[in-house]
Amino acid sequence: MGFTFDYTLDITRKNRELLKGFLKTTTLEDLNKIPAGFNNNIIWNIAHVIATQQILVYKFSGNETRVSPDFIERYRKGTRPEQDIAQSNLITICELLSTTVDYVAEDYKAGIFKDYNSYTVSTGSTLTTVEEAITFNNFHEGIHFGSILALRRAINLSKGIL
Repeated sequence: MGFTFDYTLDITRKNRELLKGFLKTTTLEDLNKIPAGFNNNIIWNIAHVIATQQILVYKFSGNETRVSPDFIERYRKGTRPEQDIAQSNLITICELLSTTVDYVAEDYKAGIFKDYNSYTVSTGSTLTTVEEAITFNNFHEGIHFGSILALRRAINLSKGIL
């Protein structure tokens, strides 16, 4: 059994819907809050998964990313929140959760991912194809989903909410 594009992208879409749920049910103040013991916040984690997907899938395959270089620079690996996100940016991030998956679907089916520059991720795995990048991206997003859950719990505990 090999790579199944539609199934793998379905996992991405489902995770992105869960992430949208955080954006829709969490106050802007809490999305921007960095609890004690953490170095980032919920909204940074959500924007980070968008930026990382673009790097893993587009940049390493030699294609232009579908989000701005500024967005990627602000949320790539090794960054941290520099300022609070405004409501208008929140709306954009929410939209990007869907559109970036749609772009991958369209571009993959159009065959634009012909080459891939291998890249070794922080877990030690080396990505050698765009299919591996798309698959690994789901793992990466799952890690950040867990981080978001931990952030939400820390925020709730600071408010006395169990």
